[in-house]
Amino acid sequence: MTTVFAVSDLRDQVGESPVWSVAEQALYWVDIEGRQIRRYDWASRSVQSWATDERIGSIVLREGGGLVAGMESGVFEIDLPAGNPHAAERLLFPMTFPQAGMRFNDGRCDRDGRYWVSTMVRDMSLAAAVGSLYCVTRAGIGEPLVSGLITGNGLAFSADRRHLFVSDSHPNVQTIWRAPLSGDGTMGEREIFVDMKPLPGRPDGAAVDEDGGYWICANDGGQVHRFTSDGKLDRSIAVPVSKPSMCAFGGPDLDQLFIASIQPPRPVEGYDAARDGALFVTRPGGRGIAEVPFRTR
Repeated sequence: MTTVFAVSDLRDQVGESPVWSVAEQALYWVDIEGRQIRRYDWASRSVQSWATDERIGSIVLREGGGLVAGMESGVFEIDLPAGNPHAAERLLFPMTFPQAGMRFNDGRCDRDGRYWVSTMVRDMSLAAAVGSLYCVTRAGIGEPLVSGLITGNGLAFSADRRHLFVSDSHPNVQTIWRAPLSGDGTMGEREIFVDMKPLPGRPDGAAVDEDGGYWICANDGGQVHRFTSDGKLDRSIAVPVSKPSMCAFGGPDLDQLFIASIQPPRPVEGYDAARDGALFVTRPGGRGIAEVPFRTR
């Protein structure tokens, strides 16, 4: 059995979007509802936190340092000043959503430094299929590339750079798609990669390994699943909480899998409520691929 550890005593309301910085040997992640950015330093095993003005759905590294974030009113550049508990935020690209109560959600950079990010209605109970997938470059936010999403998630890019993955984690959908991706960022027609309905959990945030495996958090299922490049379930790792949300490879050798989590509205039988919202780490076997920062030039 794979051993899973909590990295600190911190508990997030909605822990999401872990991303490993090779240059800093540190992991960044967010608490969406707590409006916090967190940084875990590998050498010191310490965590720092910065408050933000808006909810952050996802973060990516920024070329030259700092972060880029999809928030409630647009895409922002983020700096994290030492000794200041509040992040420095600068709006890069404002966003006009199709209806009120929306924000950016899951996102990752592809191997060429483009930030792919989805949108959603914050109140998932409305099951509003008005979310979309966008590709953000230094020129701005492009036109929607996928529409009709309720809760877009699962963004990742295959090890061979040829495919994009995206999921919809809403209980009504629970599907992972794969689409061809050309070198210039053109996305082809998506096809179903995995139907998650027969499996434990809903398909939330994801990562890929150097061997082509696709790892996705099974929200409400207390597991992280690995699928092979042909969509076959290879193995599952149990975590001690019901709502793992997103995973990312990190550590000096990129062989550690960090797993963020969410606190459910009430304790779930069979899980350790005291650990809900923790950031976990495990060594699952295999190695990840270094994240590419958002290209600013």
